[in-house]
Amino acid sequence: MITRAEVEEAVRRTAGLTRLTPVLQADPGEFPGQLWFKCEFMQHTGTFKARGALNRILASKERGELRPDIGVVVASGGNAGLANAYAAARLGVPVTVFVPAAAPEVKVRKLKAIGANVVQGGTEYAEAYMAAVSHAQETGAVYCHAYDQPEIAAGAGTVGSEVLEQVPGLDTILVAVGGGGLMAGIAAAVEGKAKVVAVEPGTAPTLNAALAAGEPVDVPVSGLAADSLGARRIGDIGFSVAVRAGVESVLVSDDDIVAARSGLWHGYRIVVEHGAATAYAALTSGAYVPHPDEHVAVILCGANTDPASL
Repeated sequence: MITRAEVEEAVRRTAGLTRLTPVLQADPGEFPGQLWFKCEFMQHTGTFKARGALNRILASKERGELRPDIGVVVASGGNAGLANAYAAARLGVPVTVFVPAAAPEVKVRKLKAIGANVVQGGTEYAEAYMAAVSHAQETGAVYCHAYDQPEIAAGAGTVGSEVLEQVPGLDTILVAVGGGGLMAGIAAAVEGKAKVVAVEPGTAPTLNAALAAGEPVDVPVSGLAADSLGARRIGDIGFSVAVRAGVESVLVSDDDIVAARSGLWHGYRIVVEHGAATAYAALTSGAYVPHPDEHVAVILCGANTDPASL
């Protein structure tokens, strides 16, 4: 569980280390109400995740848990791995990243270019995760979870604090959900001030299924956005904050996501990954329909994608 106070602490802690990403107002008349895009895909390493990584490492340093000779460890060959590698390099500590043996070589090269010690092994993420946890226990490295740690989620929530200041009278925030760290952080940051709508692919409905079951449950994962929204269950933090803050849940199809991603490119020359386009797909598909006077922000959370696929 996290609160606005923890997000505000993350704002203070990471000041000057993250980018204040811009907002872009959408063309008038495209949807009911007024719409803004929060361009978080312009953050360091191309996703919001650098915020949580910096907050987690800095908080560990403040508590005396971070050993500068050992550093941090994470399991992820994707956005979380890149973000933590960047944050560790920025703060001058070593980082070890565990990835499955089949991790794309382009991502492995990016991690090594940032300065990470990359360890490949196992056939799937679960094995990389267990190896990373064991490494943390054996060496004393600070473990950075991809989404389900208070400081990771609170750091991600600084996106919400920013967009509240950037869009006067903001009513609603649309955000994509995988493991739920970004959604939880934003919902905590804007609780009592704006509504949060969680958008998920129908092929990976972690929050939607958890709300229906009354608790986090495993779901089968597939689809175009699985590379960034591919958690098999919502995190405990994401679920608890969603319930407390009354987060709404809507689902979109892969076709909806493709159309939304294409629309962002053709209409605004914005290139994002499928996971980021998922939030916008709630509007373009009609899964969420704003009121005529509603002020809506869509969090475009990542751009680590192949532009050729557009």
